[in-house]
Amino acid sequence: MTVAASAPWLVVCLCAEWCGTCKQYQPAFEQLAQALPQLQFAWLDVEDEEEALGELDIVTFPTVLVAQGEQPVFLGPLLPQIGVLQRMLERFVTDGAAPLPAGDAAHELLCNTRRVLAERAL
Repeated sequence: MTVAASAPWLVVCLCAEWCGTCKQYQPAFEQLAQALPQLQFAWLDVEDEEEALGELDIVTFPTVLVAQGEQPVFLGPLLPQIGVLQRMLERFVTDGAAPLPAGDAAHELLCNTRRVLAERAL
């Protein structure tokens, strides 16, 4: 299944309040969100929003979910260097990205994350 080039992008950083690496990474993540306003960015605390994770167990921080439209294209830990995420996003936006296979844990996480974000917007 291909993703429409015009489908909106979502970038979610999965972190924890107690994590020192996350605390250092969050300001850079927020700056990247400002630099790439065509993408939607969200910060999701894995303990505050535990139900969004479903069966997924996050053990490495930061872990990032990237989706285009309703299709997740990346889920995994990244080095806590914002340039790594920025280069990956620029490549995805420019060259496109293949969706992850159906049944991958990223699909459930994306659905749950969208619900959490919608609840936040209320």
